Amino acid sequence: MAAIGVHFGYTCACVSIFKDGRADVVANDAGDRVTPAVVAYRDTEQIVGIAAKQGRVRNAANTVVKVKQVLGRSFDDPETQIHRKETKCQVKKPYYEITAGDHPEYVAPEDVAKLIFHKMKETAQSALGSDVTEAVITVPFEFAHAQKRALREAAEAAGFHVLRLIHEPAAALLAYNIGQDCHSGKSHVLVYKLGGTSLSVTALQVNGGMFRVLSTHTDHSIGGESFTQALAQHLAAEFKRTGRLQQLGAALSNVSSACFSDNFRSRQPLCFCFLRARFELLCSSLFNKSIQPIRALLEKAGLSTSSINKVVLCGGSARIPRLQQMIRDMFLDVELLSSAPPDEVIAVGAALEAGLLVGRDILSPEEESLTVDVSATDILVKEVDESGAEVFTVLLPSGTPLPARRHHILSGGGKLSSLCLEIYQRMIILRDLQPREENHDIDTVVTMKRYPPLQARHVSLSGRSRAVSSSSR
Repeated sequence: MAAIGVHFGYTCACVSIFKDGRADVVANDAGDRVTPAVVAYRDTEQIVGIAAKQGRVRNAANTVVKVKQVLGRSFDDPETQIHRKETKCQVKKPYYEITAGDHPEYVAPEDVAKLIFHKMKETAQSALGSDVTEAVITVPFEFAHAQKRALREAAEAAGFHVLRLIHEPAAALLAYNIGQDCHSGKSHVLVYKLGGTSLSVTALQVNGGMFRVLSTHTDHSIGGESFTQALAQHLAAEFKRTGRLQQLGAALSNVSSACFSDNFRSRQPLCFCFLRARFELLCSSLFNKSIQPIRALLEKAGLSTSSINKVVLCGGSARIPRLQQMIRDMFLDVELLSSAPPDEVIAVGAALEAGLLVGRDILSPEEESLTVDVSATDILVKEVDESGAEVFTVLLPSGTPLPARRHHILSGGGKLSSLCLEIYQRMIILRDLQPREENHDIDTVVTMKRYPPLQARHVSLSGRSRAVSSSSR
């Protein structure tokens, strides 16, 4: 059976179809494999994609862009307010005000997303030649439940039968068949996604078919549009210097140079040629900003660059050669996966997941992911150092899946007959310690279960094993 995978991004959308055991991205009616997530409203019609984007300047007040930014968010949400300031289309609690007709019309963000999903559905079905509706939709890892629900409802309103929502990093791994070999052992993968308006970096642990997110970072202040803006500012300076108008007409992601031409005010065109070296110099600060979060994320996850086995590139802006080279320089001898077009790889992974699910009983929204109990707060152990000051050590960070076990070494004076182990405001007394000249070094195994939440179950004293347990209430 056939199925569909859809990646709905902030600036673009991409659809892939699963058929005959493989997943392929489908080109839209304009021949493009990626469709701008832009909707333009006119008197009697709505236009989606490249035509809406090209007419944005003349019809800015009735053109909606980056609708994903406000899906499932309240009007008072900071992201909604940022979107409201950036868009030319008026946003009013929580609708877009469209003035294309005789009377103002108010359109919900979900209705805008519905039109984009409908475009994706038409594109896929035209390639399949049949009315296939089963689909897997990708969502960012940081999306809240309300945002996921809004995305799902928009897809279903467009006619999709949503099999599952999966996170974008997981879809990227599926596209490269990472973790599908159950005997491959444990490894670490970094998923680097630089899209049109955001940067997302995720570190995952892969063990067989299981993906565990160790740490993730998202920055909405950097993206492909940041590079476009830097070029636009440079051309504006040239405009002031020459008094003529330039048009940004080529993308620098695939070519070694690009020309920008002025054909509006004079019969003789004025061309500006950018060598790649000039582009890289102009955007050097943006490249650095795009790379900096990687090291911070690895440190937070307790990993080093040598701990990473593979790096997966996603997002259209990840095509830039300079960016790829900087990542290669950071991860020496690590496989950089970029053979699939970065702006298509997430949709391909979604289609592969759809192919696995098609024909199975459809999961309900509550069943579409495994719920794992985790530690709600940091679990600490309190000790006293040589100066008498209290020292707190994190045994189980917040978010640790349960049950969990940690080893910790307690140290105390050799003349002590007992030690007090304070964990998360609970106390365990270790008594009847044999006096000795050297310090007591006690290997403690602390286990946190679901019910009861916390136990210190086993303590090894000087090579001998004793059981000491305490359950929290």
